[in-house]
Amino acid sequence: MPQTQTLNQNKDFKRAYYRGASCSTPTVVVYALKNRRGQRRLGLTATKKVGKAVQRNRARRALREAWRQLEDQFPAGYDYVLVARVRTAHVKTQEVARGLQTALK
Repeated sequence: MPQTQTLNQNKDFKRAYYRGASCSTPTVVVYALKNRRGQRRLGLTATKKVGKAVQRNRARRALREAWRQLEDQFPAGYDYVLVARVRTAHVKTQEVARGLQTALK
């Protein structure tokens, strides 16, 4: 199975926001958009609403770990953008993973 690549370009994030399908849970918002590369690409974001730098980094770490646990369940050939919510920095990674699994359905 191909390794997940990361989204780095602002245009890729914007394309996922405006053209992609979205699903939100109390801990994470997931945007998914089909790409032509045949592999998964992942982008993580945490806005200043989440908190100061420590909370934003904690939220991104929780999202990254939840993604690592569930990566094989997400179909390949899509760009995924995971957006942290305010609660993300304050809950355990397992709860973030549950939210991600709910969004997958």
